[in-house]
Amino acid sequence: MTETWDPPGEGVMRLPSARLVRGRGLRRPLPAGPEPTFTVHLLGGPPPPVAWESRWLRWPDFRLPSDREAARTLLEDAWSRAPGERVEVACGGGRGRTGTALACLAVLDGVPAEEAVAYVRRNYHPKAVETPWQRRYVVRFAGL
Repeated sequence: MTETWDPPGEGVMRLPSARLVRGRGLRRPLPAGPEPTFTVHLLGGPPPPVAWESRWLRWPDFRLPSDREAARTLLEDAWSRAPGERVEVACGGGRGRTGTALACLAVLDGVPAEEAVAYVRRNYHPKAVETPWQRRYVVRFAGL
């Protein structure tokens, strides 16, 4: 599959490897342009239905994933799909859980774990990753 976010649109973050991943807040309308081909929903309850492939990771607002092993597996899948698919990660507001997941994707892409939150704040949103425990989760993600 070769459907990527090219050119990058609203909320699309470029990882060092040139992979593109879109972060999104589900409380806002779907951005203009192409739809994702794969979305990781980071929500405390079941996500809204979408017309494309999606997976739900139980992740309550302002908290951490309920199943950290499942989170790692799903984020690795999203990272591996990004070179050829339009991958999106989304939570309610698009900052805390989404920013944390994007920072974990940055770690998978080679950004040092201690620098991943700053990377996402520079390249996605300045208020991404909202809580101290979300920041710690990113730093520890490399060793999970």
